[in-house]
Amino acid sequence: MSESKTVPSGPNEKSSGTHAWLVMMKAHRALSRHATRSIEALDMCLSDFGILELLLNKGPQKVNDIGRKIELTSGAITIAIDRLEARAFVVRGFDPADRRARIVRLTPQGKAHIGGAFAAHEAAMERAASGLGKSERAALIQLVKKLGTSAEALLQEEPKSVGALPARSRKK
Repeated sequence: MSESKTVPSGPNEKSSGTHAWLVMMKAHRALSRHATRSIEALDMCLSDFGILELLLNKGPQKVNDIGRKIELTSGAITIAIDRLEARAFVVRGFDPADRRARIVRLTPQGKAHIGGAFAAHEAAMERAASGLGKSERAALIQLVKKLGTSAEALLQEEPKSVGALPARSRKK
C-alpha cells in the first residue's frame, strides 16, 4: 500500500492568507539563499552590497538615510561605511545644506566595483527566477506589490492588539 500525503481539502485551504504567507516565505528563503551566495561570491557581505547598490542607483546619500533604507542601526551603518571607505569604494563628506549631516558617495573605484558586482548578481538572480517566464514574473511582481501595499495600509489602520493573542492572566 502506498502512503499518501495529506492534501488540503477545501478551496479555502490553498488560497488562505496563511497559505499565501507560507508559500511566499518559502520562496523568499530560497531566493535569499541565491542572493546571499551570489553576493558572498563577490567578496562582499549583504550590508556592503546593499549600501553600494543604493549609492549606484540613487546617488549620494546621507548616512542616516542609508541606514534606514538598508535597515541597519546607526552603529552598524558606521562600521559598514568605515569598511567600504577602507576599501576606497566610498568617501564621506559634509552635506552643504546641513554641516551636521554626512553624505556618502561612491568613488570611481567603488562605482566600477559595484557596477560589475551588480551585473553578476543580476545574472544570478535572473537564473534563480528562471522558473517563471517574463510575463509570469511581471504578474507576480504586480500582485505581491498589491498585497504588500494593502497589508501595510491595514497595519496603519488597525490598533496593535488586533490579531494578537490575549494576554495571559497570572495566578498569584
